[in-house]
Parts: sequence; structure tokens; C-alpha cells
Amino acid sequence: MENLSLCRRFDKILSKEINATIVYEDDKALAFRDIEPQAPVHVILIPKQRDGLTRLANAEKRHREILGHLLYVAKKIGEQEKLQEGYRVVINDGPKGCQSTYHLHLHIMGGRQMKWPPG
Repeated sequence: MENLSLCRRFDKILSKEINATIVYEDDKALAFRDIEPQAPVHVILIPKQRDGLTRLANAEKRHREILGHLLYVAKKIGEQEKLQEGYRVVINDGPKGCQSTYHLHLHIMGGRQMKWPPG
């Protein structure tokens, strides 16, 4: 139930039914500030069309363009957010990867020293 409600939340952010602090938008992707940030900069980046891409493990050859686009947008957001010292891009995949929302999304985090291993 939690996973479904979070996925619907992303849908409502996309349709602008729920307010979000949008930091980037184009015809393929939307990025907004995380409501529970884990770093001074914590942005969520999602594709506008789910197209079966609920998790990275479901990626097919047809998803190559959107996956590449998302990584390029993550780079643009890093620049926009002035994260020239570095940042982390995270994709949680599946239950053991701590994925909580089954709409593929990237976390872009920075503004502090990240630790390794992440946990």
C-alpha cells in the first residue's frame, strides 16, 4: 500500500495536483526537491512517462534514451545547484535496494561530504 501511494504521489506531482518545489522540467523529465532531504541538496528526478520502468531491473532496450536523458539531466541539476565539488546520484532498485516508490527515480544529493560505503 505504501509503495502504491508514493507512486500515486509522483503521478500527482507530475499532473501538478500536488505542489512540489520543481527545480527542472522538460518534455521527458521532472525534478523536484525531496520533502525529507538527506543532504543540503536532495532532488528527485523522474521520467514523465513510466512506460513499465518501475525499477531499473525492468529496463529494456527501448528505455536507453530516457535512461541516458535522466543521467544528463542529473548533470545539469548538479551544475544548476552549484555542486561543483561533487554530488551523488542514487537509484534504489527493488526491496533489498530500499526502493520505496515503484516509479523509477534518481536521487541527486550534495552540499555535504558523502560517506562510503553508503550503508
